[in-house]
Amino acid sequence: MTKLKLLPYANLARLAESVGFKWVRQRGSHNTFRSADGRIIVIPDHGREVMVRSLLRKIIRDLGLTIEEYNRLV
Repeated sequence: MTKLKLLPYANLARLAESVGFKWVRQRGSHNTFRSADGRIIVIPDHGREVMVRSLLRKIIRDLGLTIEEYNRLV
């Protein structure tokens, strides 16, 4: 099993944009991103705190990446 690199919101948002998602809106601390094919992901912004592992895995899956691809891009 590959070790998951934990990231804060700013780095995760940059990663989402690098794989084709565009920032759409913010509601409270939750930022919504949409891809060209209509997929939507929500990434919470809690400052410099890193995402908890389970939430990060879900976001990676929603981005359409594997853990290995994610680690390579980070």
